[in-house]
Amino acid sequence: MTTYFTSDTHFGHAGMLSPRMGRPRPFSSREEHDEHLVAAWNNRVRPTDRVFHVGDFAYGCSMKHAEGIFSRLAGHRTLIRGNHEARGERLPWEGGIHDVMALTVQDRGMPKGVDVWLSHYAHLTWRDIHRGRIHLFGHSHGSIPPTARACDVGVDSWDFRPVTIPEIVELLADVAARGAGDAASASMAQAA
Repeated sequence: MTTYFTSDTHFGHAGMLSPRMGRPRPFSSREEHDEHLVAAWNNRVRPTDRVFHVGDFAYGCSMKHAEGIFSRLAGHRTLIRGNHEARGERLPWEGGIHDVMALTVQDRGMPKGVDVWLSHYAHLTWRDIHRGRIHLFGHSHGSIPPTARACDVGVDSWDFRPVTIPEIVELLADVAARGAGDAASASMAQAA
């Protein structure tokens, strides 16, 4: 079993393709958008895997459309409530629907567990931040850059696919290394 995270799929939402969006999605139609996201999800997620959807599953579509998409997605799914959940809250999420969630993920091959804080919204601080818990959020559609401790797991940030903890940890480590390099460069510049 592998654990995946995703957010802001906005299934059924043609507005995501509009140039008025900060980052319009590169699809020619709502159908192409939805089919691409379903394929990207199912190319990674197996039926036995866990998926935490960190909000905004579907928007601007019929309940029948949202149900049809949901029924095609692999994995045991849990919803962290987003701001567009009129349809999402009515779907049969096996792991339930939560406003926020703290969990530890230790999938096969991971040397130790990773403590995670999930919320649809980016937080400046969160439970157990001082103990190393990382924060995964959505809502920003890639407009909030990752830090050494937090990142957007939305499809706009991850090539329209769910992401694993090892991938997230690698990104956070890169951000931390760049930050350390920037700090060292600034320190050397001040010394010169």
